[in-house]
Parts: sequence; structure tokens; C-alpha cells
Amino acid sequence: MFILGILLFAVGLLFSIAWHELGHLSTAKLFGIRVPQYMVGFGPTLFSRNKGETEYGIKAIPFGGYIRMIGMFPPGPDGRMEARSTSPWRGMIEDARTAAYEELKPGDENRMFYTRAPWKRVIVMFAGPFMNLVLAVALFLTVLMGFGITQQTTTVSSVSQCVIAQNENRDKCEKGDPAAPAAAAGLKAGDKIVSFNGVKTDDWNKLSDLIRATPGKEVPIVVERDGKDLTLNAKIATNQVAKKDSSGQIVEGQYVQAGFLGFSAATGVVKQDFGDSVTWMGDRIGEAVDSLAALPGKVPALWNAAFDGAPREADSPMGVVGAARVGGEIFTLDIPPTQQLAMALMLVAGFNLSLFLFNMLPLLPLDGGHIAGALWESLRRNTAKLLRRPDPGPFDVAKLMPVAYVVAGIFICFTILVLIADVVNPVRIS
Repeated sequence: MFILGILLFAVGLLFSIAWHELGHLSTAKLFGIRVPQYMVGFGPTLFSRNKGETEYGIKAIPFGGYIRMIGMFPPGPDGRMEARSTSPWRGMIEDARTAAYEELKPGDENRMFYTRAPWKRVIVMFAGPFMNLVLAVALFLTVLMGFGITQQTTTVSSVSQCVIAQNENRDKCEKGDPAAPAAAAGLKAGDKIVSFNGVKTDDWNKLSDLIRATPGKEVPIVVERDGKDLTLNAKIATNQVAKKDSSGQIVEGQYVQAGFLGFSAATGVVKQDFGDSVTWMGDRIGEAVDSLAALPGKVPALWNAAFDGAPREADSPMGVVGAARVGGEIFTLDIPPTQQLAMALMLVAGFNLSLFLFNMLPLLPLDGGHIAGALWESLRRNTAKLLRRPDPGPFDVAKLMPVAYVVAGIFICFTILVLIADVVNPVRIS
């Protein structure tokens, strides 16, 4: 089953890459740009076939993909498409410009990428990451609304016998501890709380907020027990409880004074409605953005995990190899097959969300870098038009290729570090 999980993740990875490149391909063809190649993977070509003016193929290393568009960069200042220079930085620029024209054919003069209006180039470059975002949203909605996710419910798992401040490092009652309101009211394990203080409770977060908001008050609690509704009365205690953030998540190490009933909620698989699903996805996107911003700060811990035997943090950056390993572990968990599949789909969805956010960084050679170049050109040309100055012409993104090589070098080094950590000290879920 471990191997099956890895294979399923590999299929999801290849589809995600192909789906991304399809966004670029379809919009490029829509705007009349000639695309000689559409490839999934890097390295030696395993399979390819020509259809129309494009070669479609699969390569040996499934860690990415690309489409080749002619005329990605405008000609040099002298109008030439090829030139040589003794400067290494200038050489990088000229090499990039030459590669953009190496497959130029008669009649292609008006089919080059750089000749398209900036807004069209933005669409072409944005279409790839956008396809990943669409796929991520589709998979998230499928899992949230079709399978459900594990979360706390309004069913009672256990009842506390006394009130213990949550910032105290103990779970056993001591002499002098007041009785917990839930036990005093007669709440039992297995009861399902239907309403609290006259308010219908259909999810745990809502019930938790109601309890926290009524310290010192005596409230009626309707529970479902043995198929019948039963009304209990409890005087809510005031206690030191864990602080919650705006999304309802516990803030570790922080506590507040709030209402306390004294029971543990059972967990279960709960299907989400569309509104709750959108809220859940919004929270995950926010967390993903925060994680991306915090990525440089996680490098020291990642280095220590890879080379010094330090524990691998649960939120440590994870590459394709690590994600594939997690995909394999999912299918070894002692959970129903439907939940195994749901977790696997969540993994692929998270991978696509990461692809979207990473590719939108305004750095070459990422899609976001080309988008930033097109937007800058649009601003520059429109400003010149407004001020009645000569058209400055296309912005030469090729001049930024030295920076792109530096960014690519950093990314390659980071990828190798993550790969080593994923092999010698992987993130585990079991």
C-alpha cells in the first residue's frame, strides 16, 4: 500500500504539471503565439509526437515542465537576435535572447511572444499558476464537501470531574478543585449537545464560543441521549482556558479567562457546506502565504535536520520526494480507505496551492517575473503616452537574466537541501 500511495502521488504530480503547462499553451495559442514544444518533465525525452506546429512529449525527470514560445525576449538594441560579448553577464543576456529565436521560421515575425500586448502576455504567464489554483480549489471542495474532514463535534467524548486551569500542567483533580459544571449537571459521554442557552449548536466552534461567552451564568443545555432530547442545567464556571485566534484555532502558550463547562468533544468526519469550505480554504491560503514568507527562516532548522541529526519540524519545507513519501504513508494508516483517498487528494491539492503561490513570486525565471516585466512595460509605455513622449518600446526582460540565474541557483541549492532532508530525516505522519 505504501508503493500505491507513492504511485498515486506521482500521477497527481504529473497531472498537475501538465495542467499548469496547458494553461500557458492554450492561452498562447489563443493569442496566436507559436509554441514549438509542450513538455512534461526535464531531461531525455521518453515519448513525443508532433501535432500541428507543436511537439508534445514526456521527459524522464518529472520535477517540472515547460512550453517553448518563440520570441520570449525582444531583439537587442542593434536589432540583432544573435551577438557575442566578452562580458559573462552580457553573455547570459545574449544567450537567452538567442535561445528565444533559435526556432524562428519565415512568417513568425508577428507570432512572437514579445510582440503581444502586455495584457496578453500577463494572461499567458498567469494562466499556468491559475490552473494550479483551479485544481487546488476543485480538490479541496471535493474533499471538504464530498468526503468530509476530521474535526471536533458537539458529541461528548469524556466529562471532567473538576475545574483545572488549562495553563496548569496536570490533568488529575486535587483537593479543593471545584466540581466541573458538566459533571454537576449530569452530562455523560455519548451525549450530543443540540442547543446551548437556547441557541442551536451544530458545530464545535460555535458551541465552544457560546460556552466561553457565558462565564458565571446558569444556562439550559439540550442533549440528545439514547435518541431522546434531555434538558440539563449547568452553571458555567470561569476558568483559565487556551486562547483562540480569529479562525478558531488554539494559540499555543496563550490563555484567557472565559466560560468553562468541562468536557472533551469527540472527533468525527464531518462534511462541510460550501460556505464553511470557502472559509476553510481562505484560512489555508493565508497559512500558505505565511509559510512562504517564513521559508528563508526555516533554512537553519532544515540544515540541522539534514546534517546534524536534529528533529525534523512538523512544518518543515518538504519537496517532491518528501511529499511522495507522505503519500505512501497515508495508505498505511489505520483509517477507512475513503479517508486515505481524501488525505491523498488533500496532499495533491496542497501541492498545487504551493505551485500557484511560488510561481507568482515576481522573480525570473518564475511566471511572476514575466508578469512583473509585462506590467512594468505597460506602465512605462502608458506613462510615455500620457506625457506625449516617444514610445520606449518593449521592456527587455532578457536584461534581467543574470538575476534569474542567481534566483535559479538559490532555488536549486534549496531544492537539494530539502531533498537531502527528505531522504535522511523525512517528515512523518505515522
